Amino acid sequence: MTRQTAFRRFAEATARYAGRPAAFLLAVLLIVGWAATGPIFHFNDTWQLVINTGTTIITFLMVFLIQSTQNRDTAALQIKLDELICSSKAHNALLNLENLDDQQLERIRRHYARLAESARDDLSRFEEVEEAAREQARR
Repeated sequence: MTRQTAFRRFAEATARYAGRPAAFLLAVLLIVGWAATGPIFHFNDTWQLVINTGTTIITFLMVFLIQSTQNRDTAALQIKLDELICSSKAHNALLNLENLDDQQLERIRRHYARLAESARDDLSRFEEVEEAAREQARR
């Protein structure tokens, strides 16, 4: 097993377990336990430093693990979307959009926004015609 595969498995497992209710409960219990020891340590600086350091380290490491998992999930989602585009009547130019620069993406987004606006206008006109037909039928 390569290091990359080992890291991927570790990141996925960590993200999976960190998202469970038991992990949240464990975190709450650790905080409650830490808070309960406050009077024993007279709420001193070292007592506060323990929780600050611990939570900072855990947060720092979790950012990388979660980002790794999210990158993999996003890549898989993009592949699935590309397959749906290929297998439908959608334009194949929409494949692999995530690799375009921001200006190209904005130009395509504006194009689809105009198409959506036009479709809504058509729908409004259709509803107006239907309403007029209903009104005429009532007469």
